[in-house]
Amino acid sequence: MAHDDLAAARSGDTAALERVLVHSRQDLRRYAEHHCVINDVEDAVQESLFTVSRKLRDLRVLECFVSWTFRIVKRECNRLKRGRRMLSGDAISDDIAPMVSHEPAEWRHDVAAALESLPAHYRRIILLRDLEGLTIAEIGEQLGLTREAVKSRLHRARLLAREYLAC
Repeated sequence: MAHDDLAAARSGDTAALERVLVHSRQDLRRYAEHHCVINDVEDAVQESLFTVSRKLRDLRVLECFVSWTFRIVKRECNRLKRGRRMLSGDAISDDIAPMVSHEPAEWRHDVAAALESLPAHYRRIILLRDLEGLTIAEIGEQLGLTREAVKSRLHRARLLAREYLAC
């Protein structure tokens, strides 16, 4: 991929952005095949390309473009895996070990109730971190908070959820 196309795309040139995305697609797909459940590969690539198109202007160092896009794909794969686990009590696939043991359905309802009991700003921060897989910095950027405020709010939200579950 030409560095010029990348710079032009970051500056708002839609034709250059399209060339960058088309050029990146195959590499992202190959990378996603190693990190996603096979049925999620295309979804992860599509969502990642969409994220790249929206956030390319925020990329400060163009030389980091490839590693940046790979991190986006990996985060999307992880988000899709978590979503599958939350929706199903069954193993996703025989060749993919679950990250957590499967809890009874009642526990999932209890966790959902605990989240619902939280004030909206605490619930949102837990969902951004634990469901969507955003980093502390990304959450801070999205919510307009400092890293310290995000960490503090996340800690307090988890503490309140644990207290709810303990009752």
